[in-house]
Amino acid sequence: MRSRYVNRVLPHRFDPWHGKAPLLSHLDIELTERCNNACIHCCINQPEHDAELAGREMSTAFVKDLLQQAADLGCLSVRFTGGEPLLRRDFTELYLFARRLGMWVVLFTNARLITPELAQLLARIPPGKMVEVTVYGMHAESYDAVAARAGAFAGFWRGVELLREHKIRFIVKQSLLPANRSEQAEFEAWALTAADMKDSPGYSINFELRGRRDNPARNRVIESLRFSPEESVALLTSRPGYVEEMQQFCAKFMGPSGDLLFGCGAGKGACVDAYGRAQMCMGLRHPDLVWDLHRADEAEAADMSPLKFVLTEVFPKWREIRATNPDYLQRCARCFLKGLCEQCPARSWQEHGDLDTPVEYFCAIAHAQARDLGLLDEGEKAWEVEDWRERIANFSNRKSEK
Repeated sequence: MRSRYVNRVLPHRFDPWHGKAPLLSHLDIELTERCNNACIHCCINQPEHDAELAGREMSTAFVKDLLQQAADLGCLSVRFTGGEPLLRRDFTELYLFARRLGMWVVLFTNARLITPELAQLLARIPPGKMVEVTVYGMHAESYDAVAARAGAFAGFWRGVELLREHKIRFIVKQSLLPANRSEQAEFEAWALTAADMKDSPGYSINFELRGRRDNPARNRVIESLRFSPEESVALLTSRPGYVEEMQQFCAKFMGPSGDLLFGCGAGKGACVDAYGRAQMCMGLRHPDLVWDLHRADEAEAADMSPLKFVLTEVFPKWREIRATNPDYLQRCARCFLKGLCEQCPARSWQEHGDLDTPVEYFCAIAHAQARDLGLLDEGEKAWEVEDWRERIANFSNRKSEK
């Protein structure tokens, strides 16, 4: 007999929004900029014990209100990131609040602060999504060198073992750096046995600069740690099924973007930094494109929550921003490799302090990748190619030889 209160529905027919797309399906929250690691390549990390920064971070009540606003807009998942989000003393409280709202929780962590108590909690009340652990080395020497913290590897290993012991599903990823590059094969073999990995792990190689533009010396270090364009392409082509994947991608997403800067998904969702400022994406911290969610006056005047006001009134206007830089208009706006290239307003801000200056590094990577795929000949510039549609069609329909 069917219950009056429960109706069983097949998974592919389950529709919590009753045919209407939610205004917000996922929310990213950077709980803190502080981290217990001081990784040499990191675009964000601030000192673990910085009391001034800790005092400026969103309060527990503010984050809870933000989560409630998101839930009211239909949000089903939240990502807690940082910095190291487990540094927040109220992490457990925030985690439980999100889960009680029915949200899946995506946790980005280095695993060093996972305790037996937290592992027991995650086992008893699973996050709904796999925990994502970044690995900086397979041995103490390499890991501690990247993390710039003595003993960091031991804490990481202890945290991972707790996840495994309590059968908490997690995946791993790695930042490839001089200290750990020789361990790539070892890392991949371990990842496929230790974690819940179906495919090879993901890697960070073309590291972002500090979006707060707060440390030029650190940015120079980060630039020195990036893979060259040739190394980047070599890593991409080593993935099984790479060419077939690129054939499908190019057929769907390649082509010039014109002068409209935001052809990506930035601003269609929401990201919130550690101090309560909404951003179109986590990497874009241009002062003209962040909105302090503590400013409730305009939202109240429009009879909206601050988060809804940002999503419906602020971000749509920002998404209409167009490039004015002549170099961008001559090159990027006309380039059919736009789908391959990581050039975007966030990257321009990080590298140059504006929204539309071409980033030569990402341009070089995209051209190297296109040459490897046979979309460009040596010496060609993609923005000068007129028969790009034909090239993409030929490539997408070509039987793979790799």
